[in-house]
Amino acid sequence: MTIGVLQEEFYMATQTAGNQPETQALDSMVVRFAGDSGDGMQLTGGQFTLSTALAGNDLATFPDFPAEIRAPQGTLFGVSAFQINFGSRQINTAGDAPDVLVAMNPAALKVNLASLSPGGLIIADSGAFTKRNLEKAHYDANPLEDGSLAKYDLLAFDISELTIEAVKPYGLGNKDALRSKNMWTLGLALWMFDRPREPIHEWLRAKFKSKPDIADANIAALDAGHAYGETAELSGPLKQVALAPVPAEPGLYRTITGAESVSLGLVAGAQLADLPMFFGGYPITPASAILHHLVRLKEFDVTTFQAEDEIAAICAAIGASYAGQLGVTSSSGPGIALKTEAMGLGIMVELPLVIVNSQRGGPSTGLPTKTEQSDLYQAVYGRNGDAPMPVLAARSPADAFDVAIESCRIATQYMTPVMLLTDGYIANAAEPWKVPDPSTYEPFPVTFMDELPEGEEFHPYKRDAKGARPWVKPGTPDLMHRVGGIEKHETTGNIDYSPDNHQRMTQLRRDKVLGVDLPDQEVSWGEDSGDLVVVGWGSTYGPIKQAVNRWIEKGAKVSHVHVRHIWPLPGNLGDLLSGFKHVLVPEMNTGQFKTLLRDQLLIDAESLTKTSGQPFQIAELEEAIGNCLDQKCGGRVKVNDEQLPGLEQGYDDGSLRDDHSPQSKG
Repeated sequence: MTIGVLQEEFYMATQTAGNQPETQALDSMVVRFAGDSGDGMQLTGGQFTLSTALAGNDLATFPDFPAEIRAPQGTLFGVSAFQINFGSRQINTAGDAPDVLVAMNPAALKVNLASLSPGGLIIADSGAFTKRNLEKAHYDANPLEDGSLAKYDLLAFDISELTIEAVKPYGLGNKDALRSKNMWTLGLALWMFDRPREPIHEWLRAKFKSKPDIADANIAALDAGHAYGETAELSGPLKQVALAPVPAEPGLYRTITGAESVSLGLVAGAQLADLPMFFGGYPITPASAILHHLVRLKEFDVTTFQAEDEIAAICAAIGASYAGQLGVTSSSGPGIALKTEAMGLGIMVELPLVIVNSQRGGPSTGLPTKTEQSDLYQAVYGRNGDAPMPVLAARSPADAFDVAIESCRIATQYMTPVMLLTDGYIANAAEPWKVPDPSTYEPFPVTFMDELPEGEEFHPYKRDAKGARPWVKPGTPDLMHRVGGIEKHETTGNIDYSPDNHQRMTQLRRDKVLGVDLPDQEVSWGEDSGDLVVVGWGSTYGPIKQAVNRWIEKGAKVSHVHVRHIWPLPGNLGDLLSGFKHVLVPEMNTGQFKTLLRDQLLIDAESLTKTSGQPFQIAELEEAIGNCLDQKCGGRVKVNDEQLPGLEQGYDDGSLRDDHSPQSKG
């Protein structure tokens, strides 16, 4: 296997049910690596993910970054963590509670201990539990020695000293040597779960190709951690655990993050539309990774532009669409707010544009590295004037590929901006993805108007059956026209802000979006009717699916519906939900999608809300489902062991719905 393939994190899955090893008693494990933001926990987790994928396990990850760019070392605010759930069965979430917590300092232990499952294993670097670090973490006594961790299995040894000893032959000072302690920890983890070291060796040699001494030191630290687990005479909890590969269809697989998946999907969508792609972006967490990935895809006729600000980024993308390319931009909530006026321009001039919103906690700067779903109102309603826009939401990192392609299709076929919603969890998390066969995707090539039928006059806003106006590249002979933000005549495109014309143009833009061709909504899990349906969107998919499945196994009549097309809603959604006695909508906001369902479909759903910056746990959803089945729905979720009420927010404003709206029949 070449280094290039390893760097792309590909692996072949050729297992079938007939050639699996004996089933292990343990079919999954959740491990969390936690330390200071300078300890390399994300790199450690990423390489452990690679080794897990190569072993054929299914997996899901959850990187958890500190919000500060560089919090003071050793403080609670500076803790960085990486959680991975992997096993020999299908994995849909990063796991509720870690079975193993690797804590590189006291702050990492304090921040993450409450999440550890009862009886879980703590592996701690005792060398980092100095008096100064204990004070920074607000410990009065050393928890490794005072008995406060008695209900957990504890292994504490001086990883710092063991790392320094391992890299001593390479002449590194203590400060540089300690930079390798994450590799020592990774080596121990590789031994614990019977993972090969060779792929990590190759990755290190490639990463430090110009600094072979640093590569060798890191390899030595990795091997020392592995050897420690293999040879040390440790009693009790440190045991080697083997998890069998998950049965999988033969094919080419890779681990993929949501940011990578969106990037590849956008490129694929542009290729299916037979268009070059222009991406205008501005750095913002967690959306920046999309720009970083697209920069590496220039051979697919992709132009990337890092603008001086968010407004310039989207305006450049609109200009590219005017010139005949597929304009794309991305941001997070604060940047989306800055782009709002330009979105209105894109809607007014009716040009294709894809806007990716990687949601994070808000408002304002909010929680830049934490996940939330609070931009739904902003996406559906949040523009001045009457400015409708199709809105889609990806449910997982792998799903983001197909949703990006669908966004490109709608944008080009209906000549409209489209917003694609992901969030911080989807953008940063990773999961295995079966690389699809490109021939299974139906192309949707764009046709530019390049000449007029004989005897006809050019009307730049004359619409086709979909309501889309023609796309004309500037400079096309005899097809000169103007575009701009001032209202224009419904066919000629000349400036016309007369009352009757604006009324017609407003209705035409609205009806075009409401008439977007969508597939019918299907039930994701369970039956088409029953006692309760749990309706989700976005990254709540995994925990909802697992919680619903647990209740189905108990015999409950519970189903799961997950909505991809947020605006307009699928035409059959109202009829589908009416087949259930109760509707529960879990979301990481204060009840926005619940309000949208009530607004459009008159569905009186129960809301389960969470805005802690962390994804839903399966147990939280399982409990809420049980309450609803017992007629005790109340939208309550536990956060930090406190009962916090879900905000039952819905606006029954008596809004009129006319016959043009496909939503009104619900």
